[in-house]
Amino acid sequence: MKNSNQSTNKNVLVIYGHPDTESYNEALAKAYIKGLDSAHASFEQIKIHELNFNPNLKYGYRLISELEPDLLESIEKFKSADHIVWFFPMWWYGYPALMKGFVDRIFLPGSFFKYQKGKSFPDKLLKGKTGRIVITADTVRWYDRWFMKSPAIQQFKKGTLQFVGIDPVKVNYIAPIKDSAPGFRKKWLKKIELLGQKVA
Repeated sequence: MKNSNQSTNKNVLVIYGHPDTESYNEALAKAYIKGLDSAHASFEQIKIHELNFNPNLKYGYRLISELEPDLLESIEKFKSADHIVWFFPMWWYGYPALMKGFVDRIFLPGSFFKYQKGKSFPDKLLKGKTGRIVITADTVRWYDRWFMKSPAIQQFKKGTLQFVGIDPVKVNYIAPIKDSAPGFRKKWLKKIELLGQKVA
């Protein structure tokens, strides 16, 4: 789905990483899109749970796994995007398996990065794009940062997005979600909506 009322040159890609359509992550993503709509921004969406694909990169990079149509379409959305926003929960110091499978299948050599002979690090093929991570958790931020060392953020921001050139990547860490009050959730929905209005 693409908003056709454009008043900005920035194309935004919104990615739903939670497999549950009734999750708070879904509500946050919808709030962000509400903000984009009010700003007449151009945007696309990827709802990973709606895609038809095998999340298992069966052969790694040894053999090529043929990409399903939904993944090919997703890659094109990445290429046309200027700003990429991810919504997902932190589970077991990481992120949901379905989202991990999606990343494994499309963040491929030749598409998002390119190995260079004699060089320690590959070329980043998504340079020029910016990103945002909106991550929910039950772990309070100070414990995640100082004791856990922010594993999900480190893995995804530095080990994935910045590895392929998406930079800067801003982070909104929303926690704790478990037993959170309605006022807490409404406050964050409004904050995320305002981020969509600013397209940042």
